Amino acid sequence: MKLLVVAPSWIGDTILAQPLLSLIRARQPDARIEVLAADWCAPLLARMAEVDGVISNPFGHGEFRFGARHALGRRLASADFDLAYVLPNSWKSALVPWFAGIPRRIGYHGEARYGLLNDRRRLDKTALPLQVQRYAALAGPLPAELPRPCLASSAEQQQAARDALGLPGDSPPVVFCPGAEYGPAKRWPARHFAALARQAASRANPVWIIGSAKDHPVGAEIEAQADGCAINLCGRSTLAQAIDLIASARSVVSNDSGLMHVAAALDRPLVALYGSSSPAFTPPLSPHAKILAPDLACSPCFKRECPLGHFDCLNRLDPQRVADAMDA
Repeated sequence: MKLLVVAPSWIGDTILAQPLLSLIRARQPDARIEVLAADWCAPLLARMAEVDGVISNPFGHGEFRFGARHALGRRLASADFDLAYVLPNSWKSALVPWFAGIPRRIGYHGEARYGLLNDRRRLDKTALPLQVQRYAALAGPLPAELPRPCLASSAEQQQAARDALGLPGDSPPVVFCPGAEYGPAKRWPARHFAALARQAASRANPVWIIGSAKDHPVGAEIEAQADGCAINLCGRSTLAQAIDLIASARSVVSNDSGLMHVAAALDRPLVALYGSSSPAFTPPLSPHAKILAPDLACSPCFKRECPLGHFDCLNRLDPQRVADAMDA
């Protein structure tokens, strides 16, 4: 069997899709599993034992490009895939497997994908409240306990990442992940991160701030306010290097973001900070994660910006409470 999995385009959702891959591998151990994924997610898939190959998905968020999707599908037709799992719910995400003529195409009904999918499932959100369950259920009945995401990172890879970035090789850092691609309503304030850095850092345990180039300004703000207790690495590391830096962390503090799920998949002690989003839908899948979420009537609102303008869900999350969770 040759299987194609059309992956989600977010880093966190790609991590949450790994239990589906694990179930497929367990139930079809001889199958070849290839994943159609955005280039920025490819380093994650390279660290997943279940994945045999990654095919570049060149379409950005919201891009349609009908002709280019047709051309990609026709190129994949020669690969003779037997089955495709389409994880995103959009109409356009189902086009490539359809153009490729893959005999069986599985996914949720989503955006009225009649014809594009010939094994369409109706999603029962009550029975499957978690995003990870919804992905995994496409493989069939769920086991009593889902396999957890797991990313590989060797000691050699971790040392190579430190060497490439000029970081010391003998100290387990505290890692902060202050970014959140979705929007400001998911970001703990920089001043709170800085206060926590001053409390958490030591000569033996430096604070490293990790994120994408988009997170560099907030990383610089934290670094400036932390009085020399934190190093801003946002935008300096690749995603593969970020995986290896997080893998060596003593503890991680992260907003609800893709790197939060990376830390969980690496089994690091993790404090996950929730504001406008909900841990009832996309929690970090690790027994070593401590979730801090607000107890406010207005939260979760699932908005990118605070609709009330005060961001109380994260502003009121005191740095000492986070420090206590780290100690615990």
